Amino acid sequence: MKILILKRDKLGDMLLTTPMFALLRQHFPGARIDVLANTYNAWVIDGNTDVSRVCSYQRVKEGGRIHWRAAFAQLRQTLALRAEEYDWVIVANGDASHRAIKRAAWLGGCNLVSYTDAKNTHRKVNHPLEIPRQIHEARRMANLLTPLGITLPEVLPPLRFHLPAEAQTFATQWLAEQGLAPGGYLTLGLGARRAKKQPTTEQIIRWTRHFHEAWGLKTVFMWTPGKSDNPMYPGDDETAQPVLDAKLPWLVPFRGPLKPALGLIFNGRTSLFPDSGLMHFAAASPGGVLGFFAETDVSPAPAQWGPVGPRARWLEAPKAVSQLEDAAVFAELESLLK
Repeated sequence: MKILILKRDKLGDMLLTTPMFALLRQHFPGARIDVLANTYNAWVIDGNTDVSRVCSYQRVKEGGRIHWRAAFAQLRQTLALRAEEYDWVIVANGDASHRAIKRAAWLGGCNLVSYTDAKNTHRKVNHPLEIPRQIHEARRMANLLTPLGITLPEVLPPLRFHLPAEAQTFATQWLAEQGLAPGGYLTLGLGARRAKKQPTTEQIIRWTRHFHEAWGLKTVFMWTPGKSDNPMYPGDDETAQPVLDAKLPWLVPFRGPLKPALGLIFNGRTSLFPDSGLMHFAAASPGGVLGFFAETDVSPAPAQWGPVGPRARWLEAPKAVSQLEDAAVFAELESLLK
């Protein structure tokens, strides 16, 4: 059996699809399971033994520019994949996406599985599924396997992520330079695009002081580099600056790219993050994560996007993370430190 999974989403979304890959491999151990991803998210499943092959493509339009070479490369790739004559092609989107469905239809295949709705479908989708509501995104991905005769278990397989070697190399060197030992610190990060979903400067100061005084742990404080008004990749430099201005002796700042940040997260004792891709990666780390959610009547709710795993916790505030009680944060963290 040959199966092709189309996954075009963000990094955290790709990570939440790994339980789906594991279920496929469990039920079809001899199958060829290929994934078609873009160059932005494909590295998330490097080393994943549930996947036979990862095919990646560059986006044609990036940063407002059109890359014609990428367009021709995609055409050649599509023709090559069509020639594979897959038994199943699965559009791994949590919602119905006309663009993703159209791309999958071009890939051919005997059976095409996708979530659809009245506006987003295609005549070649011969296994349309209604979009399930009120379930977690990881389970929503796994639900796409039901046309293949797979009954979902009550508990899905865990997230699977292999820390890149360069991320571990960076972490080892950086921690030595900072005088920190693996497991001897917490990681606290910013990264949510809405201010209400981030802890305030005052909270960060109080929390990190408690981590140091009560548990003897310093905090590696990280944030998304860049200005908040960047339309493509908004950063948190302005939000982080007041924390840096406090010059806390127990706080070690890190402003850098994603993979080095992952190295620090995976070497820490545990982590705290607002709802973001880094929160999901931290959930897959040995130390786990405490995630923060707020204003879920208009923002993603933890029921669908909460961190998953045996060492994943989350707290939800009515309107803003600033409403969370310190005692609640410390209690959840203590359970992760045990």
